[in-house]
Amino acid sequence: MSTKPKILVVDDETDALEVLGFKLREAGYEPVFASDGTTALTLARTERPALVVLDLMLPEIDGLEVCRLLRRDPATSGLPIIMLTAKATETDRIVGLEIGADDYVTKPFSPRELVLRIKKTLARASAGDDPSGHLRIGELDIDVARHTVEVKGKPVTLTATEFKLLEVLVRRRGRVQTRDRLLQDVWGYENPIDTRTVDTHMRRLRERIGAAAYLLQTVRGVGYRCSPNA
Repeated sequence: MSTKPKILVVDDETDALEVLGFKLREAGYEPVFASDGTTALTLARTERPALVVLDLMLPEIDGLEVCRLLRRDPATSGLPIIMLTAKATETDRIVGLEIGADDYVTKPFSPRELVLRIKKTLARASAGDDPSGHLRIGELDIDVARHTVEVKGKPVTLTATEFKLLEVLVRRRGRVQTRDRLLQDVWGYENPIDTRTVDTHMRRLRERIGAAAYLLQTVRGVGYRCSPNA
């Protein structure tokens, strides 16, 4: 039995599957393929992949709906998702992020870049700056080692990216973090471009943590910070 992390790649273009499959195996991953949304949902539940690369345009069930369904299912709600789209408009990117994608790559893409994005997304899902740490502020309780979050004692499900974003802000409470800095420290982008990615994830994160959302403050024209006064 293979011990390599499984990456579920969902795309209806055979050429894209072959090229990406080769690059994933070369990088030490085990690719699992689906060419439609229905198969993707089945494999996400049965194969237990470490991450899903999900094309937006799919037969039967499109990528956006697959993403929504994965996020609604407790068994797959925290599964890292990188969305692929041939549509380069801002609206398509933002919709994908708002429904739960951790990151996106626009077609045509570099397989090398996508594998790098996969590595960085998986790293966010498995490690923190201090994996034994426990962070508490106000109604918010973050267990870094277990990768769990509670608000007023009730568990909250976050994606790997949402968790990392929250962890970074709480660790640096009181200090303003620019959008570019967050893109570098949370997403691992060396040359940040689309800072709206941060805004979209922040909006989702605030919705997820509900009563503790007031802790995450917007500093207009600069970025975000976690309130030092809970």
